[in-house]
Amino acid sequence: MIDQARPVKPQPKGGKKPYDNVLVCKVLVLKYLYNLSDEQTELQIRDRLSFQYFLGLTRADKIPDARTIWLFGEELHCANVERKLFERFQKALAGKGLVAKASSIVDGTFVEVPKQRNRREENAQIKRGGIPESFT
Repeated sequence: MIDQARPVKPQPKGGKKPYDNVLVCKVLVLKYLYNLSDEQTELQIRDRLSFQYFLGLTRADKIPDARTIWLFGEELHCANVERKLFERFQKALAGKGLVAKASSIVDGTFVEVPKQRNRREENAQIKRGGIPESFT
């Protein structure tokens, strides 16, 4: 027999909880300002404390993955609001006397490589327009 007095609990819906729209918009700002791919954007957010600070995240917070970033960007693009959003962002910065310019992140990693020294015969062959046998 079913107890009629007991309220029915709503069943939770499946899937991930959606990210805050403001957060994902800020992610897109970083993506476009630093000319990053969706995958690089995800990686840089995980790696850079300055990105996390800008987004209001801590190391423990979940961050949007590359697919989420791409999907949100596509939704804005398809709704024709992407350009308007970035124009408003630029106006807000200009109102505070700031200018945001797109840039890129450069990897400054040094990689040790073996030194290659050509023999005299190889140098002579290269000067004649040939390719030494040891190069192939």
